[in-house]
Amino acid sequence: MGAAQLEDLSPSYFALVMATGIISIGCYLMGLRPVAVGLFALNCVAYVVIWALSLLRLRLYPRRMVDDLISHQRGLGFLTVVAATAVLGNQVILIGKEFTIAIALLALAVILWLALTYTVFTALTIKREKPSLAQGISGTWLLAVVATQSIAVLIALLAAHWGQPLRLHANFVALSMWLWGGMLYIWIISLIFYRYTFFRFEPDDLAPPYWINMGAMAISTLAGSLLVENSTISSDAPFLHSLRPFLEGFTVFYWATGTWWIPIIAILAVWRYGYRRLPFEYDPLYWGAVFPLGMYAVATFRMAEALKLEFLDPIPQVFLGLSLAAWLATFIGLMRRLGSGLARNATRG
Repeated sequence: MGAAQLEDLSPSYFALVMATGIISIGCYLMGLRPVAVGLFALNCVAYVVIWALSLLRLRLYPRRMVDDLISHQRGLGFLTVVAATAVLGNQVILIGKEFTIAIALLALAVILWLALTYTVFTALTIKREKPSLAQGISGTWLLAVVATQSIAVLIALLAAHWGQPLRLHANFVALSMWLWGGMLYIWIISLIFYRYTFFRFEPDDLAPPYWINMGAMAISTLAGSLLVENSTISSDAPFLHSLRPFLEGFTVFYWATGTWWIPIIAILAVWRYGYRRLPFEYDPLYWGAVFPLGMYAVATFRMAEALKLEFLDPIPQVFLGLSLAAWLATFIGLMRRLGSGLARNATRG
């Protein structure tokens, strides 16, 4: 990677880890264990490499990092590191069976969530020069929801393996994060929907992260499904047991909302690439489109299990296949980009 590429490194690059991780989890849950283990190994490497590149960028280009952090267009992209850390923690539990490492990843995710959430939103609030709503809002903002819900998912998953009273406390924190993430989605999606319908919309405006409109609801569904499962034994978390009808209702509500977004975004994608003829070119933001497909597959699988909705079983299989195809296409694009960059550097050398 050249100096210019490092300086311009997208804050959203941890979405690669998010996408690879959730597809690995989907493969594990649906019986494709060798694929799941291979993607898990690849994800561990990707996580370390992106951290190394990000820290190197911070050292060499600190001003550029700060500018990105307080940018309406790029600032929320930093929250991909929170979701990536939490998703990797889920892989460590489900595939690696290493709970100590998962707890360490949870602690890191919480620290990053606190630092980035309040830094970014405070900076965006007090900065003097601000873009218009049409220029400033995008699907990337929903990474705030995804990051919040990713922590709720990891805590709920760990809580099922902890004894009392830690299990009770963990389930309460997971429930609180789940509810906060839902409220945050309502605030942000209202602005995005308003921007969709009342401002001029060009093909370039339909960036891949708009798939997070659906992905944020999918991960909310996953968190709700795990809380429903944790409420099964009333003695473990009596407040969850009393809230079970609410948990089930809102989990289906989140799933239905995410499902509604799929045809809309698909139609707009056809409009962008088919009717308006925008070319397919690799962009790290495409990982933000792969992740929601994989998350929808896993969330639907978990919800069908938790709520005994067996008639939904074919849906996760279909979306896991779609997410695998999307991941492979995006990964090939990444390899080609890296290959062309190495060729250019060799020529200059």
